[in-house]
Amino acid sequence: MKHKKNLPSLNDFVNLLSGGDLRSIGKSNSVVSLIVNQQDFDELFKLIFLDDRLLVMRAIDAIEKITLKHPNYLIKHKHEILDLSTVAHDKEFKWHLAQIIPRLSLTPPELTKAWKLLTNWALDKNNSKIVRVNSIQGLFEMLKENNELTQDFALTLTELEKEDIPSINARIRSIKNKI
Repeated sequence: MKHKKNLPSLNDFVNLLSGGDLRSIGKSNSVVSLIVNQQDFDELFKLIFLDDRLLVMRAIDAIEKITLKHPNYLIKHKHEILDLSTVAHDKEFKWHLAQIIPRLSLTPPELTKAWKLLTNWALDKNNSKIVRVNSIQGLFEMLKENNELTQDFALTLTELEKEDIPSINARIRSIKNKI
């Protein structure tokens, strides 16, 4: 008789991602290695709806890492991600969303909304620098598939350069070297 592999459960993820503080990703890399299919991913995805900033931050970190290689896992969660992005306020959540949103297959209206959202995050001086830098990178990733937005992107970069913030200018230089 063959034994079925025990699928990771929500409780497994909670146990792995709990403890410590917001400066640590905890065992999110261990969680990444547990995700082998859509069902596992869907179970992990449930954590981003919890009312625990630490768990949510570590879950979205794992989700971002997983979807770098498996963007297809995001397909069934597209609307949830887009909805969450409009109400996100924790910087850790936003900086991962800025990396995840460009991996979604967006309709033209969704693309317009996502582009405006990331542009606003990049230009908003109240956002953390990492949210702003990741938003710039997210816009650049979206631009690769939507070159009609080139002029808008150039205007955004020009505005950002005027602020003369080293981390933002470094990302802009890096992007300009790839254009």
